Amino acid sequence: MGSGRTGHRLLSVLAERVTEGSRPGARRDGYRVALAIEGGGMRGTVSAGMALALQELGLLPAFDAVYGSSAGAISGAWLLSSRPEGLHGWTDPTFARALIRKRNLLRARPVVDVEQLVEVVYTRQFPLDYTSVLANPIEFHPLATDVSSGAPVDLHDRLTEERDLRLALRASAAMPVLAGRPVAIGSALYYDAGVAESIPFRQALRDGATHVLVLRSRRRVDRAPERERPSLGYRLVARFGMRRYRELKAVFLTGDAQLAAADLLLARYDADEDHEGPALLSIRPSDASPRVDRLESNGGRLRAAFEAGRDAVVTTGLLGLRPCPE
Repeated sequence: MGSGRTGHRLLSVLAERVTEGSRPGARRDGYRVALAIEGGGMRGTVSAGMALALQELGLLPAFDAVYGSSAGAISGAWLLSSRPEGLHGWTDPTFARALIRKRNLLRARPVVDVEQLVEVVYTRQFPLDYTSVLANPIEFHPLATDVSSGAPVDLHDRLTEERDLRLALRASAAMPVLAGRPVAIGSALYYDAGVAESIPFRQALRDGATHVLVLRSRRRVDRAPERERPSLGYRLVARFGMRRYRELKAVFLTGDAQLAAADLLLARYDADEDHEGPALLSIRPSDASPRVDRLESNGGRLRAAFEAGRDAVVTTGLLGLRPCPE
């Protein structure tokens, strides 16, 4: 997306809010403006860079809610915390190694150790101020996938204390098989939000959002082709990791089709031709940006991906919306 789309309705509403200096909880325009952050394991480094760029431009107060899937939920928590600069942690290979433990595959232990990241690293080594996230007037909506139904679940209403938030982040990013067992919250079990809703814009719309800015972690050239049959890797994960959950397995195996449908729908929203419906606009990294996979741990590549995300925001019409210094 380039600066030629500055006439998009979403940008117009953001500009008005910035000019008026409106704040969440005290709006007069009648709109609900949401930020939706895509994850995808360490590929979420890209959308994390985008999120930090929005904060650096002073645009965060123009949003009413932040929705996050998987790594996008973790980035959303950092963005709404008292230390949004902590988003830089995505570029540090130390934290990547704390999350991605490939040798655990030989030990029959989780390869993606989300519990270690959320409960240890983010509480002792690189503290995330969980209390400030809960206190932020901008609503936080981390998503997860219910293992019994395969449906996306918004965990917002379950966030009453710090422990709830930590569990929600773990559930949202618990990749099937790679992260071990599903995360229990109350009587329900949850896996990674990416299974049911990898790009959390639909939940924002279900909640009545009139405008949604979508931060994508995938380059256009990374879009998985819609196959007649799921890949061998998908089939193996479904067969051995989801055999007890029929509905979850069915949803998981349609991942390529889900992504293709979401891409087509978001492309239509980007054109902003239907002025009677909600206004959605997506920001993607350029096709020339570095490719990052779910289990990336190379520091140089992660830093380059983070900066590619920041650049994608700066090169849009959003740059001209930043508040003028007093």
